[in-house]
Amino acid sequence: MKNAEKIGGTSTPGDDPRITAVGKFLRQYKLDELPQLINVLLCEMSHVGPRPEVQQYVDIYTEEEKNILQVRPGITDWASIWNSYEGAVLAQNPDPDKAYEELIRPTKLKLQLMYARNNSIVVDIRLIFYMLYRLFRSDWIPPELASYPPLIKKQSSIIISRV
Repeated sequence: MKNAEKIGGTSTPGDDPRITAVGKFLRQYKLDELPQLINVLLCEMSHVGPRPEVQQYVDIYTEEEKNILQVRPGITDWASIWNSYEGAVLAQNPDPDKAYEELIRPTKLKLQLMYARNNSIVVDIRLIFYMLYRLFRSDWIPPELASYPPLIKKQSSIIISRV
């Protein structure tokens, strides 16, 4: 990103002017996640676990939501599989931060709490498999997420709905 501190808020839509051409490519193919593997090797992160949230949202967690912080953060989780094209959803909205707060964050919190309550090696293996499968079949929805309306079905077709 360029001029990240000077332009825009904490949410990053796909058409954000702060993202360089190389950054767009890296994000599109999830290559921007590769440096996180260093954090996994250093035992600071896990392969699977709730994605770290920006501090302004952590500061307003409810007591129940603070349970998310008891689980080591990870590269992928239920919310990442549910909404793997967050930037595309945010790009369709004039206020990406508000769109994140209203369209993405409520379901993301529910899914992170679901993981925090039910994490196990079996769930982790399932999530890794689902993540890899979604790289090739972006329109596929895991059965565990069938009750959560997708914000996007395919990278090119956006569904904006309240969740």
